[in-house]
Amino acid sequence: MATKSIGKMPSRLLQIIGPHDTGIAQAILDNLEPKLRQGPDVYASSLCYDPTDEMKDSYFALIHGMANPSICVGESPVKFVNTSMHGVSDAFASEAFRRAGFKPYIAVEEQRIPDPDFPTVRFPNPEEKGALDRAIATAIRSNADYVMAQDPDSDRFSAAERQIDGDFTTFTGDQLGTLFATRILARYKRSGKPLDQLAMVASTVSSKMIEAMAKQEGFKFVDCLTGFKFIGNTALDLNRAGYEVPFGYEEAIGFMFGSEIRDKDGIAATMIFAEMAAELRDQGLTVQSYLKGLYDKYGYFETRNSYFICPDPVKVDRIFEGLRNFEDMVHPIVKRYPRSIAGLTVTSVIDLTAGHGYDKQHPPVRMPNERHRTQGILLHKGCGNDPAQVSAVLLRVVEYLADDWMKASENDLGRP
Repeated sequence: MATKSIGKMPSRLLQIIGPHDTGIAQAILDNLEPKLRQGPDVYASSLCYDPTDEMKDSYFALIHGMANPSICVGESPVKFVNTSMHGVSDAFASEAFRRAGFKPYIAVEEQRIPDPDFPTVRFPNPEEKGALDRAIATAIRSNADYVMAQDPDSDRFSAAERQIDGDFTTFTGDQLGTLFATRILARYKRSGKPLDQLAMVASTVSSKMIEAMAKQEGFKFVDCLTGFKFIGNTALDLNRAGYEVPFGYEEAIGFMFGSEIRDKDGIAATMIFAEMAAELRDQGLTVQSYLKGLYDKYGYFETRNSYFICPDPVKVDRIFEGLRNFEDMVHPIVKRYPRSIAGLTVTSVIDLTAGHGYDKQHPPVRMPNERHRTQGILLHKGCGNDPAQVSAVLLRVVEYLADDWMKASENDLGRP
């Protein structure tokens, strides 16, 4: 899969869907000068009502309601380390642990208190290489079994597990998404509700393992554009169509649980992962061994997500336009996408910028007069169920994509 974005994202990003976005943006531009007013302290007024504590209680009760009551987490010998990555999650994660009956986790002290300068990490995203180094070092010193992490605003979640040799393996967002989906599926089955009324959602650049699970188990799977404004609204659309949608995710370690909060939630993900690890320990399993069993049941899926860095929007447009016109010398009127990559046949292309939507069976052909934006996505499905073979294919495909499709050296593209 290949996607692109332009420029550096702001540290805080609020996503608002149209048509409201343009009106709000204009209202901001019309009121750039702050208006200062002298008056009494509103918090001292008898008319002021502060629902903060009530909201917190409702939130913790919501998370606790997702738990499996048959699991005695307080008796679990599993030991956790948690990092809030200089963000706000520690107060909420520690309280959620306490209310669930877990023993306190070991916090990464130098990253526990909110600090907007993020002094101990190059970039405060648990996905970034090296971001979990201090948490893993803390886990090694304390002989902990798992590392858990939330990003600074606590809406994303990552985890790593100690292996037999003492090293830690970090789960990918797609692996965590699959693990969470199986937990939600098991809970739904226990409810006795019909499976044909269950639906799950994932972004189109995420793994299709849940899709394979849905086909085998009999529930509905829907993919959508990247971002939780799309994932959440897709879930709401499915609700209106009569489905229950208790889970959605994107591979960038964002996970949505339940029907009350249609957004990614790092604290809910933390608690569901901790409960899963404790329950699997009681069964003599690790999370990795459980994941392997899922591969055996539903098929092996592997994703290798990365990105190229290009600060020049014109160059980005030219690169992606080149992909859309890959064979224009053969078909000068009808523009076509690449037919092969690294010796493999490309069976389908999804270009979300050219108005084709999702057609996984028929590779789209773009006519010259069609309007498009500057973001493109290509999906290539690997073959085989052998992890070593799939990894080798992915490595070859990624290098070919960089050298032949993106022309990374020629276009001076940066890589992380």
